[in-house]
Amino acid sequence: MPNLKDIRDRIKSVKNTRKITEAMRLVAAAKVRRAQQQVTATRPFADRLTQVLYGLQNRMQFEDANLPLLKEREIKNVGLLVVSGDRGLCGGYNTNVIKRAENRAKELQEKGVGYKYVLVGRKAIQYFERRNQPIDAKYTGLEQIPTASEASMIADQLLSLFLSETVDRVELIYTKFVSLISSRPAVQTLLPLTAKGLESQDDEIFRLTTKGGEFKVEREVVTRGTTETFPRDMIFEQDPVQILDALLPLYLNNQLLRALQESAASELACRMTAMSNASDNASELTGKLTLTYNKARQAAITQEILEVVGGAEALG
Repeated sequence: MPNLKDIRDRIKSVKNTRKITEAMRLVAAAKVRRAQQQVTATRPFADRLTQVLYGLQNRMQFEDANLPLLKEREIKNVGLLVVSGDRGLCGGYNTNVIKRAENRAKELQEKGVGYKYVLVGRKAIQYFERRNQPIDAKYTGLEQIPTASEASMIADQLLSLFLSETVDRVELIYTKFVSLISSRPAVQTLLPLTAKGLESQDDEIFRLTTKGGEFKVEREVVTRGTTETFPRDMIFEQDPVQILDALLPLYLNNQLLRALQESAASELACRMTAMSNASDNASELTGKLTLTYNKARQAAITQEILEVVGGAEALG
């Protein structure tokens, strides 16, 4: 017969665990809201920067601009920037992005191309260090909601690798936010920059809301402001090439910041889902243990009654 005290202790332990997982779910939800607000706050600058670059693109041909960040070289070495998290308890978030980075490295090896890792997040660093992979730089302890200064710090390292010709291309491997229950690893080329991708395009942002006491995500299509070409008679105080040379690093920083924000939102959403599942499992387990406890208690009471009746019959 099960020990009633052990079952009571187990029920208490599971309930305490559920309180913890539920608190972690709510914290992750609050941070997702902050990430959402940051994406919205940085959008005006990103839109305006894209418009200026678009105007310069129409005023001059990027191919004619002899700028280091636009120069395409023969690909001999590739820098792989991998964005993971510092902590676990977020489902398959870290595992998926690490696996995507490994597969990309294998693809490059098969083509005879070398690679170097630039790693963001303790989980990726621990994984690749144990396997003696070529790591050029490591970043940990970043804010849960990425900041522009952190993006700039990482971008400086990538620029240094590219401009010194240590690598001939820089690729970003991060987790693209899809929904609260879905995210996917993505690969994006950061360097060299090209005119492709600078065009004005509709974008999407996520909004975390509640409905019926449950969290849900809504995606909203945001149309950028109309991009207008610069007047043909516009006079630049500086050479347009010099302006372009100054703006391209800003564009790179912005692209990297947006990717870090997407990764942070994906990590928080995965943690919300994992903690929600853990809370549900704890509730289900509590119900099963309670049922087992009630059955055991009823069996114990029945056994005691039978013993009393048996004793009474023996005395009679």
